[in-house]
Amino acid sequence: MKKNIAVIFGGRSSEHEVSCVSAATVIRSLDENKYNVILVGITRGGRWLLVDKLKDIEDGSWRESKVNAVISPDTQDQSLILLAEGTYRLQPVDVIFPVLHGLNGEDGTIQGLFEMAQIPYVGCGVLASAVSMDKVYTKIIVEDLGIRQAEFVHIRRSDLDQIEDALDRAEAKLSYPMFVKPSRAGSSVGVSKAENREELSAALSKAAEHDRNILVEETIVGREVECAVLGGKEVKASGVGEILAAADFYDYDAKYNNQESKTLIDPPMPEETREEIRRSAAEIFKAVDGYGLSRVDFFIAESGEVVFNEINTLPGFTSISMYPMLWAAQGIETPALADELIRLAEERFE
Repeated sequence: MKKNIAVIFGGRSSEHEVSCVSAATVIRSLDENKYNVILVGITRGGRWLLVDKLKDIEDGSWRESKVNAVISPDTQDQSLILLAEGTYRLQPVDVIFPVLHGLNGEDGTIQGLFEMAQIPYVGCGVLASAVSMDKVYTKIIVEDLGIRQAEFVHIRRSDLDQIEDALDRAEAKLSYPMFVKPSRAGSSVGVSKAENREELSAALSKAAEHDRNILVEETIVGREVECAVLGGKEVKASGVGEILAAADFYDYDAKYNNQESKTLIDPPMPEETREEIRRSAAEIFKAVDGYGLSRVDFFIAESGEVVFNEINTLPGFTSISMYPMLWAAQGIETPALADELIRLAEERFE
């Protein structure tokens, strides 16, 4: 008997479009002989819509759907409520596969809804999602592990009312250039590199447009590498991939719009460095109470030192996304990867 898999995509975050592209990849990988796939799109305005077919996602017409599809929080239902023309029906769901990036998608909010409904779902739970989405609090946890990471200063949006004091605090701990990031935005949205005090002031204002918490970090000069983590009771780490950014740093435009940006799977590096990255990735995943999947990002500094950057609990699944590419290099193609993520989702609720 086929399982009903609800793939949820879109969302209200700045990564709405990336989510739609990721969802298309996931949907194509789901075996129609095993699964009855139900598509649910969330518009930028927050409307939940039943989507008819994959083509509607690819051409954007899904936003014109006339059928609302929302999750019933009643644990007796374990269903979507489908509403159209003044009538409703329940659509049972066995597993939810969220393909949502950024706020309201991988920050624990929607995971809380899944938990209330008691519907098994792919990926990290509420705690891991919330903590990992927030770069400041991730760094506080990783600090306790003794894993090297960039030095940082936490600045709140309200601190910008006294901007000179905020600038002084950052300059007292860090040297230029500094990276400035919204604490809870993804895909490098709102990230800037500041070379001087004037640029730092502008970068803080830009980051504050996306979040009330802002992370100011020391610049780590070196290679950008990533490691995929998969598992539940048993956790395994993939090989290591490297980002070759076309821009000065791997921002949103460089990641998704610049064809010169490239990714390398298992690039050359000392074996002990590779193993340290894999070991640290699994350790950080466990420390934040990760489950299912995550991508953990590091730098290899010019000195050869491995430096933790961030963890993404719902990494991209586009054709250029590192997470599925790293597992494909290990012999786990995306259809098998999707099967395993669904299996893990069910195992957690057993």
